[in-house]
Amino acid sequence: MSVAVVRDLRAQSRLETPSEVAAFEQDLLAEFVPARSPAGISDSTIRADVAAVVELREWFGRPLWEIAPKDLDGYFGRHLREAMPGTRVRKASAFGVYFEFLELRHKPDIHAATGFVVESPLDGVNRPRGGTHARLRIPPAPREVAQLFGGWQAELASARKYAPLVRNYTACRLMSLIGPRVSEMCLLRMGDLRWELGTFGKILLRGKGSGGRGKNERLVPLINGSRELLKWWVHGPRWEFDDRVNDPLAPVFPSERRNADSSSKFVTTDALRDGLAEAVGLHLPGHAGRLSPHLLRHFAASDLYRNGMDVVAIQEVLGHRWLNTTMIYVHVDKTHIEDAWADAGRRAADRFGGRPR
Repeated sequence: MSVAVVRDLRAQSRLETPSEVAAFEQDLLAEFVPARSPAGISDSTIRADVAAVVELREWFGRPLWEIAPKDLDGYFGRHLREAMPGTRVRKASAFGVYFEFLELRHKPDIHAATGFVVESPLDGVNRPRGGTHARLRIPPAPREVAQLFGGWQAELASARKYAPLVRNYTACRLMSLIGPRVSEMCLLRMGDLRWELGTFGKILLRGKGSGGRGKNERLVPLINGSRELLKWWVHGPRWEFDDRVNDPLAPVFPSERRNADSSSKFVTTDALRDGLAEAVGLHLPGHAGRLSPHLLRHFAASDLYRNGMDVVAIQEVLGHRWLNTTMIYVHVDKTHIEDAWADAGRRAADRFGGRPR
């Protein structure tokens, strides 16, 4: 990792404009990187710490010297509600180090420049507990997912609020078919549906970025019934919200809320999570409180694997950087190992003319 050249912050005068505030924030973050290097921290760890701080800043929407414990409560309680325990612990560690850096080295400078007394929002109440090892998440069985969406679909015919119910059904069904993240569903525009690409058509998804470089984009084939589902949605229930179906900038999954020009806003992640939770409580009560949009993503990976897709292809569909992450998502049936052994035995018998011992 190259060492950035930063200007001296100790003679900082009062900040007057948003551009001055932004430049001051950038200078603080730039100084944080070389400050961590002498401690023997690896480049990858420093990059991860910076990415976590940038993500928190983007979520908070204001300079981090203004953040309070109750704000971080919301970050961990809502934004990272479905994150793995290890992810929450790692991010908390990054925040702790960054705010320690601000307090020890720049507390007077920040107060002189902004009037705020910087203090770490982490405390003994909201600091995530646990180790950084991934917790195994087992998705429901195919028959259970079929039960969920079968009951949910039947509910549509008598729904009092048809539009949000059918939207939540369609979005969650898509998650179970090709595994997009719930955040990616909320960013989809009509122009992201590329019906003409490839054999099945493709969908442009904007996934998690890294190092503060914004969203990573990927094109995912509309396989496993997802093309038919989206065609049905676009040509039917989508019109319940507005008539912007042919507008490439319009949301694929709209909110009931409206913009100033009366067009529909994008659905929120909370709306989709709450919709799924309600449907699970009604149609798959054994998984109530446990089946989340993220677990539908695990189900999609496992379902694609069961249907013959190799793990490298699933990695591309899910948008994972590392193959070992995808391996965690793929859960096989209990008899998969035995079946694979039996298949290997049959192949050996055919090859060598006898049954293996």
